[in-house]
Amino acid sequence: MATTLAPPKPRTPLSSDGAGRGGNGFQAGFGGGGDPGAHGWEAPAQAYRTGLWMGLAAIVMLFAAFTSALVVRKGMSTDWVSTALPSVIYLNTFVLLSSSLTLEISRRSLPSGRVKRFSRWLNVTVFLGLAFVAGQLIAWRQLALRGIYLATNPSSSFFYLLTAAHGVHLVGGIIALFYLVFRVRSITVARRPVSVDLTAIYWHFMDALWIYILLLLMVRL
Repeated sequence: MATTLAPPKPRTPLSSDGAGRGGNGFQAGFGGGGDPGAHGWEAPAQAYRTGLWMGLAAIVMLFAAFTSALVVRKGMSTDWVSTALPSVIYLNTFVLLSSSLTLEISRRSLPSGRVKRFSRWLNVTVFLGLAFVAGQLIAWRQLALRGIYLATNPSSSFFYLLTAAHGVHLVGGIIALFYLVFRVRSITVARRPVSVDLTAIYWHFMDALWIYILLLLMVRL
């Protein structure tokens, strides 16, 4: 007697909501949290926040190691010659602190939908960030004109090391600011996506880190 095989059941198509993406309901791209136009692989906003805080923790550990090395080297040194800080460094500090203020003004403009205000102050922040980097190069130039270079003495070595390490990390923040500048249209529709908040956190952290470095140089260098 022949056996009749039942036709296979058709598979249920995946829906276009969270189930169609592995059932996680994640938001797309770095602009997650209401940033339309983002694309590529997907992750929740909290994942980006966690990643940022882990990155900041790593930076703290790095500069803690630099601080420890400076204290130990100075304590054991017989050739330590204190390096007078370039005068422009205090102007640079004012510029960087001002950039945090302008970024916060820009960020707080989004919930109320003031697009032009957001864009204008964001561009001012980018300008101040670039001005700070240029000012740091001028500070190095001032030291060079005094005959103080990286290998002149341990004190000058730590000045160049600390300011260069901070500058490299700050450039990362400037790149993030440029990202926001080029995404103004989609960001303003979202009324403050996670990308704006994370960039602000990172930028304010760079300001706080610079104040710490400046105090360290003033006290220990």
